[in-house]
Amino acid sequence: MSRSEQSDTAGMEGSGGNAGYGSKPFKRSRSHFVDRVTRDGRDGWPVEYGRYRLVVSRACPWASRALVSRRLLGLDDALSLAVADPIQDDRSWRFTLQPDGRDPVLGIRYLGEAYEAREHGYSGGVSVPAIVDVPSGKLVTNDFQQITLDLATEWRELHRPGAPDLYPEQSRDEIDEVMDGVYRDLNNGVYRAGFATDQGEYEAAHRDVFRRLDLLSGRLADRRYLVGDTITEADIRLFTTLVRFDAVYHGHFKCNRNKLTEDPVLWAYARDLFQTPGFGDTVDFDHIKRHYYLVHSGINPTGIVPAGPDLSGWLTPHHREELGGRPFGDGTPPGPVRRGEAIPEAGRP
Repeated sequence: MSRSEQSDTAGMEGSGGNAGYGSKPFKRSRSHFVDRVTRDGRDGWPVEYGRYRLVVSRACPWASRALVSRRLLGLDDALSLAVADPIQDDRSWRFTLQPDGRDPVLGIRYLGEAYEAREHGYSGGVSVPAIVDVPSGKLVTNDFQQITLDLATEWRELHRPGAPDLYPEQSRDEIDEVMDGVYRDLNNGVYRAGFATDQGEYEAAHRDVFRRLDLLSGRLADRRYLVGDTITEADIRLFTTLVRFDAVYHGHFKCNRNKLTEDPVLWAYARDLFQTPGFGDTVDFDHIKRHYYLVHSGINPTGIVPAGPDLSGWLTPHHREELGGRPFGDGTPPGPVRRGEAIPEAGRP
């Protein structure tokens, strides 16, 4: 997601920093750096064990897709991880979670330094997820739509034994169709509602959000997953919005027709995924809440972070297994969270 255009920290170019959120119409732009890391290295970036670093924020739904994919596919060692501070300053994503304020592998204080290394004088948005080439320190890609698809397909030779097929070839047309609607009306729709500058714009986005949620609820009433009987990329993209819904989108972005917990189907579906290894163990509710409520000062000028909602429900029984389905297909769940990447207790339900 982009600082000035395509992120949950932004949405409008030249908006005047954090206080500008909600002052100009929301517009999400395309990623600026769209090179791909592929098996054949056709863009100059071949898949190589340990060569690249994935930079994320646990607050960001777009980056969280990559976190989930990396865990499910077992790329923990092959693709190292850098986690940015959820609270940004005017230079965007920074590595102030580290004791010396520098990423220990890239040696930089701000992700923007990798953008500058790639394109001298770059003045556009700085976004996560981002893949950085460790030897050169250059940004490779910030194409949040393509990164996870490539992790599932182009990085296959580095997947763990038993990794699921998150983008099965025989189902790609259906997966793409489902993801397109989810992106347009829900992933992006909550931002259109939250950053709306007039009543009509807000109400149109609000209608889109809940129309899509109603359609998804109907689709998932008698099936465990969105496409087929296993987890796919479509479930990952829906989950990262649902897990933030009651914590931030319902109140902060005014998507308040109802809460996620008030839709029995979607609430059970979201809990099912949350309790599946690779999903909930990547979610940090503390990062999520502090990012949205503190960074979007134009929407929340007091900087008060809500105490709720009660998160304990995420760990309650969901009974979705009664619908059948095999979460990992013929594969197996990922192993324990890699040392140093576990979520602190403060960030968990």
